Amino acid sequence: MTDIFTRLKQDHDRHREMLDRVAATSGDSEKRREAFEQLRIDVSAHANAEEQSLYAEMLSRPDLQDKGRHSVAEHKEAEDYFEDLVDMDFESSGWLTRFKTLKERLEHHMDEEEDEIFAAAKKDLSAERAQELAEIFDDRKPVEKQEVA
Repeated sequence: MTDIFTRLKQDHDRHREMLDRVAATSGDSEKRREAFEQLRIDVSAHANAEEQSLYAEMLSRPDLQDKGRHSVAEHKEAEDYFEDLVDMDFESSGWLTRFKTLKERLEHHMDEEEDEIFAAAKKDLSAERAQELAEIFDDRKPVEKQEVA
């Protein structure tokens, strides 16, 4: 059975590919709109399900609260970027500039989670609890995808 850290890393790897796919598009094309919308839905659903699983657990533990709060704040920042991008002209240079900033921030966030946040949480969580959190995440993500879409 997969633990929460492995499961989240799988999503992160897919999100990195999706970010690159959007970055490789140009103009107000169907390809850009489709790739961006898939990215927006998946990243948002991931963040919501992650907050309901790993981060809910971390926020309940005094020694992990600060790291949990930091990551939740970065999720909100990403959501704000997505909202801005949806409202912008997909063909404008401003859209691409804003998207590149989002890409940079998301990559930083995923790297930070994998290198620092997960390591700290692994020290506190039993293997059994890490598996339970993966189940919670996997139960919540499809629901969140429907709500985000």
